[in-house]
Amino acid sequence: MDFGLSTLLVAAVALFIVVTFFKGVRVVPQGYEFTVEHFGKYTHTMSPGLHFLIPYMQSIGRKVNMMEQVFEVPSQDVITKDNAVVKVDGVVFFQVLDAAKAAYEVSSLDQAMIALVQTNIRTVIGSMDLDESLSQRETINAKLLGVVDHATSPWGVKVNRIEIKDIQPPRDLVDAMARQMKAERDKRASILEAEGARQSEILRAEGDKQSAILEAEGKREAAYREAEARERLAEAEAKATELVSNAIAQGDVQAINYFIAQKYVEAFKELATAPNQKFVLMPMEASGIIGSIAGIAELAKGALDKQQAAAPSRPPRVPGG
Repeated sequence: MDFGLSTLLVAAVALFIVVTFFKGVRVVPQGYEFTVEHFGKYTHTMSPGLHFLIPYMQSIGRKVNMMEQVFEVPSQDVITKDNAVVKVDGVVFFQVLDAAKAAYEVSSLDQAMIALVQTNIRTVIGSMDLDESLSQRETINAKLLGVVDHATSPWGVKVNRIEIKDIQPPRDLVDAMARQMKAERDKRASILEAEGARQSEILRAEGDKQSAILEAEGKREAAYREAEARERLAEAEAKATELVSNAIAQGDVQAINYFIAQKYVEAFKELATAPNQKFVLMPMEASGIIGSIAGIAELAKGALDKQQAAAPSRPPRVPGG
């Protein structure tokens, strides 16, 4: 019996020594830090690696994750400044910098941070209109990050990013916004169409203006040419009249017959080529034209005789000279 009791006593002592050894040796993995408590009171923090504790006097208090962590903010209803109700959710990226503060300054770090972020989301979005909250998400993220990071600093936590995932207005409000957007696009399309029609009318008016200017310039040039032609014709008429008048003044009666015959023929030509005339009745006095024409021949003959009389006589040509 004494041998059995001694064996049991040795086994118990050996078990006690093994348990004591394992209680005094601790290995902290990478990315974590353990807090050490002496009879329940925090003394220091163990970094990653191998550590030794005083068994039964010192113990591990909290195992704190020092890596960057992320948690989702549950969706909640938020009332905007213009009394629109929207559903908002998000995500938070944070990292523990001080294990002791994260372990002992707040009871439940995750729940405390979720409550803090939700409260500030209601505060930030509640100070903005619906249009601002939908279009200025970066501004909301920046405001939330500044407020939450400052509030969690006493807990030994660094908030790196806060991202609003989704902002969902009510269905009827979404339909109203869609109708408003469609009306705005229709308005812009109508404005562009009216602007195009206006520009087209301006270009057409400019074209008509240029056409009228060119047509007026053409008419002016034609009138100028016609006036110049009439001027030349009048000068020719005046010259002819002057020549006839000189001939009459010199006593040449046939010049009168030439002048009258020319005018008579021209008048008869215009009468014959008129578009509203179908036939022409010749008067009995038309035979006077023949006498006028004869006068023209006599006039030409008299002018030729005068030229020959005025020409100097040439000496007779001697044959062989």
